[in-house]
Amino acid sequence: MKYTSTLIAVKNMEKAKQFYHSVLGLDIIADFGANVTLTGGINLQTFDTWKDFIHKQDNEIIFGNNATELYFEDDDIESFAAKLENFKNIEYVHPLFEHPWGQRVVRFYDLDKHIIEVGESMVVVVKRFIDGGLTEEEVAAHMDVPLDYVVSCLA
Repeated sequence: MKYTSTLIAVKNMEKAKQFYHSVLGLDIIADFGANVTLTGGINLQTFDTWKDFIHKQDNEIIFGNNATELYFEDDDIESFAAKLENFKNIEYVHPLFEHPWGQRVVRFYDLDKHIIEVGESMVVVVKRFIDGGLTEEEVAAHMDVPLDYVVSCLA
């Protein structure tokens, strides 16, 4: 067995396809109307099709539950955050901020209230700390990761 993709239900397929393309740069691999496969391993399924597949009523499908997220990485997080500000319909979970271990992330909702996180990769975090003058040992301590991990990020 192998994991192949994530499927999310959407209320408006056309708007969802546009959102995922314009905001996250995902392209359509296959479009079967009620089911669309995007680059990055994400599938969009129309709400009506999804509820029929799982034999549920409208009120049994809860959007905006804040229990899951789609996670992406961008090595230039500041540019992505600036790009995001150009979209007037973005509802933020929180703006760009830095976690205690140093990774900078932004979280926002898609049109159907699925949480999307975009963060910088841990390799970028390590290199940013090294470029800022920290030693490998100091980076490992600050990020609370093994020194071998820091060294592997710099290789």
